[in-house]
Amino acid sequence: MTTDVARLDGDFDYIVVGAGSAGCVLANRLSADPKNRVLVLEAGGKDNWIWFHIPVGYLFAMGNPRADWMFQTEKEAGLNGRALNYPRGKVVGGCSAINGMISMRGQAADYDHWRQLGLSGWGWDDVLPVFKKLDNHFLGETEHHGAGGEWRVEQPRVKWDVLEAVIAAAGEMGIPKTSNFNTGDNTGVGAFHVNQKRGVRLSAASAFLKPVLSRPNLRLETGVLVEKIVFEGTRAVGVRFRQNGRLVEARARGEVVLAAGAVGSPQILQLSGVGPAEWLADQGISSVIDRPGVGRNLQDHLQQRAIFKVSGVKTLNETYHSLVKRALMGMEYALFQTGPLTMAPSQLGIFTVSSPDHERTNIEFHVQPLSLDKFGEPLHRFPAITVSACNLRPTSRGTIRLRSADPAAKPMIAPNYLSTPEDRRVAADAIRVTRRLMQQPALQPYHPEEYLPGPSVGNDEASLAKAAGDIGTTIFHPVGTAKMGLPSDPMAVVDERLRVFGLDGLRVIDASVMPTITSGNTNTPTIMIADKGARMMMEDARRPA
Repeated sequence: MTTDVARLDGDFDYIVVGAGSAGCVLANRLSADPKNRVLVLEAGGKDNWIWFHIPVGYLFAMGNPRADWMFQTEKEAGLNGRALNYPRGKVVGGCSAINGMISMRGQAADYDHWRQLGLSGWGWDDVLPVFKKLDNHFLGETEHHGAGGEWRVEQPRVKWDVLEAVIAAAGEMGIPKTSNFNTGDNTGVGAFHVNQKRGVRLSAASAFLKPVLSRPNLRLETGVLVEKIVFEGTRAVGVRFRQNGRLVEARARGEVVLAAGAVGSPQILQLSGVGPAEWLADQGISSVIDRPGVGRNLQDHLQQRAIFKVSGVKTLNETYHSLVKRALMGMEYALFQTGPLTMAPSQLGIFTVSSPDHERTNIEFHVQPLSLDKFGEPLHRFPAITVSACNLRPTSRGTIRLRSADPAAKPMIAPNYLSTPEDRRVAADAIRVTRRLMQQPALQPYHPEEYLPGPSVGNDEASLAKAAGDIGTTIFHPVGTAKMGLPSDPMAVVDERLRVFGLDGLRVIDASVMPTITSGNTNTPTIMIADKGARMMMEDARRPA
């Protein structure tokens, strides 16, 4: 393998590192001006595998090295010494090519909190127009939604009797029905809306990148391992990467934008000498600038995956293990793009409070007519449903840091789950709410029987907190590792315009900039951040120096 550095032909105005959810939007928006020459670098490959497009393909993509970076967390004290698989998309489209396709903005109060932190331009009234502009919503143009954007939102194309019973059970607990979780208040029970187009997964690559790849000013390179950002003094001037065994350098006249996600962006920053000085010194990396917040402030939604056996009602488990039923399922999808193959991982959502102590909804249930030990493994052979509750606003904070100075080495991911008394209390309360839900009259015809955490687990705080550690797993929403903040915040990495503090020509635009996690699934907020960030870049480029 040569150590000579080749030069990628030509200079670019913008180099976007990562063609995931944020990177695809950035590529689209920045290249819309034919004067901008845009280079997009993606570590994964092309999305030319059928399971990237059939919605239920997430069952085969997660845990598969063709589609997934196969990260693992460190062993977590809060999870009773367990390490978790940590899926991240290894393909153009990033996590949007393997995720749950759930269209969820979060709560208006999430964004108003960002504004209250001093981040002007990030309140709910500021971001709602961006969400609406992105929308191509089945409801059309409304107070809350838009039509004509690239980000298609559809209703689910399959129904399950057992989930209808769960809706009724939630109603018996006083949780109202909702037909739309995306009005700014997501309290209620209802079907998740999904990012699909006529029963086919809509990834960020399908929506934003591939339709514009014919632009002569846009270039995509795949199979690229970025080794570092190239600096001249404190200005980012390019990117060095390895591709097909060759070391290559590309130069940017304008800006370098990291859009590699909450794991990848802090990893690249640290490899480039931008991060906590003591962490860099441990790896023998010369510091360009000491930014203590790079790789800190990791937040994620930890779900307690409760499983209940049922009887007398259909679940996907039986279909999965029947060749005849699988063939019929495939035929239905081929002919009509309906049925179980169109399923997102979770079809039904419940947003409520874990206890009366909370003023606004703080837990989210993902309810699935299936069960399995973990993604990537076969479904159980008995009929069952999964009722997973996650804490929407965890107080635990973790880290992403280099395992070594080798760019190919997987980083150390330490989410620090359940490390605060508040998070342990919410987790315990969430299991109590789950049990109460499954005991409602509407579900009794199906004889729900607790499989996980199991009937031997008591209902006291200590027993439930331990059970949460035993059954808790990520719901794949890492954010916050290069957070937005004010100059006075020593842990802030980027300003409100997503520019890295203390450096020129470098921004981070992806989920890592969230100062606090949104109250729901994080893919659509990430796409909003990218659209808004691209607009900021173009506005700043037009301003006189």
